[in-house]
Parts: sequence; structure tokens; C-alpha cells
Amino acid sequence: MVLLYVNILRNSRFCSLSAHLTRNYKQAGLHVKKAPFSSQISCYRTTNSVHLRSPQTAPHLLLCSNGRRACFQITPSPTSPLLSGPHFHTSAPVRALPAPLLWLLLKPLQKITAVILGRSIRKWWVALPPNRRQLMREWVRHRRWHLISGAGVAMVILALLLLTHLDESPVTGRTRLLVFSREKYMELAALTSEAYMEEFGELLVPVTDPRHQVVERLVQHLAERNKDIPEVSDVSWSVHVVQSPNVNAFVLPDGKVFMFTGMLETVADVHQLTVVLGHEMAHAVLGHSAEQASLSHVVDLLSLILLTAIWAVCPRDSLAVLGHWVQEKLSQLMFSRPYSRKLEAEADQVGLQLAAKACADVRAGPVFWQQMEIRDQLTGETTVPEWMSTHPSHRNRVTQLDRLVPQALELRESCVCPALPATDPRVVFTKSVRVILEAAKNQGRGGPEGARKPPLPRSPASLLTGLPAALLAQNDLYPSPNVDRRMKGQVSFIESESAVTASVPAPSEGQGSPSVGQSTS
Repeated sequence: MVLLYVNILRNSRFCSLSAHLTRNYKQAGLHVKKAPFSSQISCYRTTNSVHLRSPQTAPHLLLCSNGRRACFQITPSPTSPLLSGPHFHTSAPVRALPAPLLWLLLKPLQKITAVILGRSIRKWWVALPPNRRQLMREWVRHRRWHLISGAGVAMVILALLLLTHLDESPVTGRTRLLVFSREKYMELAALTSEAYMEEFGELLVPVTDPRHQVVERLVQHLAERNKDIPEVSDVSWSVHVVQSPNVNAFVLPDGKVFMFTGMLETVADVHQLTVVLGHEMAHAVLGHSAEQASLSHVVDLLSLILLTAIWAVCPRDSLAVLGHWVQEKLSQLMFSRPYSRKLEAEADQVGLQLAAKACADVRAGPVFWQQMEIRDQLTGETTVPEWMSTHPSHRNRVTQLDRLVPQALELRESCVCPALPATDPRVVFTKSVRVILEAAKNQGRGGPEGARKPPLPRSPASLLTGLPAALLAQNDLYPSPNVDRRMKGQVSFIESESAVTASVPAPSEGQGSPSVGQSTS
């Protein structure tokens, strides 16, 4: 009788497996019994193990598996089956590093290799005697057409290679270069998300926090209303709110949303927050991170040729270092940053569409970037010219979103969303800013008129005290099959609030503004 105890833990990530099997075999005079067993498998890795026992009279058996190369032998054992019986162990299969991560690790090594190669060519050329240099020049001159033909063939091969990696962007249908597949980049995203969770682990607000709840509800609402897009419905979206004053938010390709509390303190209402989340989710839906990494990969490979030539031609290392720095800056200004601004503009467009299908007031999008521009001016934050930045300027974003708002409103109306209030938040914001600026001007003049005016708020964000709770209440504005009556009541409330805000008159000369604080959204 051979007792076969099998305890197998596969490499796949499932957390429990129970099996009770009892089978009897009789083969070549050998009784094999797979004893009943129960195996509880956790998420931790271990090795595969097989424990075998057979009587001394049993013949030697050699068992092999074709699906996975594994061979082991059953031999008689006079002692305890679990202590001295034959054991077969196979380690878990080693997973290769994701291609994007491997490229990131090899990127510095590639540049170092190009520098060493170029410098070695220069040293070799300098060490040649004059007659040998002349012979080399003559050799190149006589074979110049062969060299040109070889370079042309290499360029054709490179062009064909790039053409085979062209892909169509979701939603927009734009043709793009995609060297790394979405599946490969998802593996890198999993590693990146683990790193971020470790970095922000102590700063994450609890799920019971109102700030987390409002972001969670908005993300799930955006995903539900845009589930007709496969890149949205195939992703499991999760939210992590980080306690940090940074005005930032980002979404990883695997659907993990990271929202900083500084961003929640900057937005004025739930519609602006929906537009921001739509923008960040659009990056993940469109696969912008893989697209940008693909472009950077191709540009870096082509730059290696130029980098080698710089170190080979420059007579001194100091000049080569300067040429290397200039080459990197030109590569950023000519390729990386313009392409990044292009992807940001595309995310603005698609994000506005996602927000429109979620029944948000897309007119709040331009207002948010106007607020960001005023905030930067009030805080004295240094701004760089757009051609040196990876993002469009706030003013250009406002212009682009204003141009896209009519189309987004048509899309919103086609999604059977509730009617928006007649008051445009862009007009309200413009009037509010005019009132605030006039109040500041009158305060600067002094006198009795200036003394009667309320103090100028430091920034629009200073009026957003208690915003998370307000956003949580406003989140019920979005349509749901069971809350039509509540939704209509909320819409009427917002209409009346907007009407009150819009009723603030534009100040005239010598006229005060008694409701400055109430008019700033």
C-alpha cells in the first residue's frame, strides 16, 4: 500500500482551497491510495511538496508530468513515511520583471555604456598616428555609399518596428505608439501601488472619514455611469485619501485612486471634484502612463546614438558633459514635455466627457482652473512658462475647457441627466472675482467707505470650511433610480443658491459690496 499525501500550493493568488479526495488504484500489483486530506491555502508562497511511501516489496516507479517537467521516483522505505520517505520539492516559478520596470532599471546603464563607448572611440582616435587617421578617412570616403545604405536599411527596419507597435487609443481613437502592452504595464502598476501604499500608509484617512466617503462615492458613480467603456468596467476602482496639504491627485493604471486632502480643500463643490476625478481617471482609461513610457523608451534609444557621438567628437570631457546636458534638455523640451502637455489636454477632454455622463455640471471645470490660477497668485507660487512645463497653463486649460463645454453639455443631456440651473457658474465666479478685486481696491484707498467693507478673503479656498460634509450632501445630486424625488429637491436648492450668488451686482464707483464673503464660490 502506498500512501500519497499531496500538499500543493500553486503560485496563483487565491486564499483558500479545501479538497477531500479518496481514490483507490491498483496498477502493476501496487495499491495506491490517495488519502483523504484537507488543505487550507493562504496567500503566502511556499514550495510544492509530495510525500510518498511504499512497501519494501513494491517495485520502483518513475512518475513524470508532461505539463510541467517534474519527475520523481517511488522507492521502498522501511521507516516512517513522513520522516524518511522520498520527498519531492519544486520551487515556485520565478516571475520575470515587468518590461517597463526592467527598462527603468537598465536606462542608467544604457547611458553609461554610451558614454564609455564614445569616450573609448575618442581615445582610440587620438592615439592613432597621423597616417593611420588618413587611411581611415580614405576608407570611409571610398565606402561612404555602403555606409549610407546600411544606415538607410537600419532606419527602415526601425520604422517597420515602430509601425508594428502602433495602437488605437480608447475613446478618442487616436493612433499612438505603444511599445509596452497594457498587461505588462499593469504588472508595474501593481508594484507601484504597493510602494505608494507603503509610503502613504500612515497618512491614509480611515474609510469612515467623510472625505474618503465622498471621493469613494464619486469614483464609483463615475465608474457606474461610464461602464459602457471597457477600460472603465474592466478595472476595479479603489480610493485612498492621503492626509497631506499637497494639491494633488492621481490614478494608477490598476484603478487605485490617490486623493490628497489639499485638493479637497481647493475644490469649491462636488461638480469641480467630479471633473478633477474624471480627469485623473481618464489618464488610467487612456493608458497615458504606458504611452508616455513608450515614447520615452524610443527617444532614449535614439538619444544613445547622439550621446555616443557627443562623447566621441568632443575633444575634452568637460565639453562632452556640457553637450550631454544640452542634449538632455533639448530632448525634454522637444519631445517629452510637449507630449506630456498633449496627454494632459486629452485627459481634460475625456475627463470632461466622463463627468458629463455622470451628470456633473461640466461648467464648473473652467471655474476650478480659474480658482487654481488665483490661488497660485495669492500664495506667491512660482510659475514656469508653459513650454518648460509638463502641464498646460491654467489659463490655456480654461480656454480649452470653455471650448469643450458645449459639446459636454450635449453629451450630458443625452444621458438623461437632470436639468442644470440657468445660472452659469463661470459667470458667477467672474462677478465674484470682480467684487473681491473692487473691495480690495477700496480697502487700499482707506477712508470711511473702505472701513465699512468686509475684509478680503485670503483665497477662494478660505471659504470652504466644512467642505467634505457639504460635498457628501451634494453627492446626492447625481441621478439614481431610487432617489428621483430627493434629487429634484437638491437641484432646486442648488438653483436657488446659484441665483442668490448671481444676484450680487457688479460694484460701481463709490459703491460698497456688503455681500463679498457670500458671493465667492
